[in-house]
Amino acid sequence: MYKNQLCIALSDSFGLNGEDQIRLMKKIGFSGFFFGWSAGKDYSSLLKTAREENMFLQSVHAPFTKMADFWKSTARTQEAIGELLACVSDCAAFGAPIMVVHPFIGFTEHEPTEFGLKNYEIVVSAAKEAGVKIAFENTEGEEYLEALMKYFEKDENVGFCWDTGHEMCYNYSKDLLALYGDRLLCTHLNDNLGIRDDGGEITWIDDLHLLPFDGAADWQDIVSRLNRCGFDGPLTFELTTASKPGRHENDAYARMSPEEYLTNAYIRACRVAMLKEQMKRTVSA
Repeated sequence: MYKNQLCIALSDSFGLNGEDQIRLMKKIGFSGFFFGWSAGKDYSSLLKTAREENMFLQSVHAPFTKMADFWKSTARTQEAIGELLACVSDCAAFGAPIMVVHPFIGFTEHEPTEFGLKNYEIVVSAAKEAGVKIAFENTEGEEYLEALMKYFEKDENVGFCWDTGHEMCYNYSKDLLALYGDRLLCTHLNDNLGIRDDGGEITWIDDLHLLPFDGAADWQDIVSRLNRCGFDGPLTFELTTASKPGRHENDAYARMSPEEYLTNAYIRACRVAMLKEQMKRTVSA
């Protein structure tokens, strides 16, 4: 038993429906899970299975394809706001304590606006009233994350979701926990190989979501930074067996059965949790 519970994201890449994923994840050893929310989808069977298996819902990931529409007036702006408001409502109904939100999507035009901040204020206010915390995740366009974290710095229901792989491939390995670790609400732990382009151009195909220890991440540094900011919440992993277009790093995972892959994921999760405890003891000794 580790001091941090171990959680994992559901994924379409695993070759099982959500209910069967939850059953298998519980059998292997995970304690909790999160999933990506879609408007109009019925999650009653999924949540019923989670209750039966005693698997807790760590968070819900909000949709992110319209996040650029928050920052400038477009034909989709109101639809984007409504989508997140609906997700907040479902989080409250599901008993999900955290809704993870991408601040932005896109690799150009990184210019936060007051218009966007006011739109997010609508969502944050609704979440506060519903008893749901908003965790803004580091993605491309960290200027938007910075603007949001500053704008909502006094809102207790707003915090940070740290994606270790995104930090490497979208944020040039900048230490984001040094900036927002005191407001860390949850993690998306995964590995990758950093930025492949020699000129430093960031692209979504570098976001590999490899198993821990299969990429270039320094996991001793990762857990030491988690320890420095005093994070003792669930260690949540976001992984996939699917390779990005034109890449093959995840191909070996796809050849595994769901049981074999998720067992490997659990082994790596345990290694991370053990390393975190060992490094904490070393520092306090």
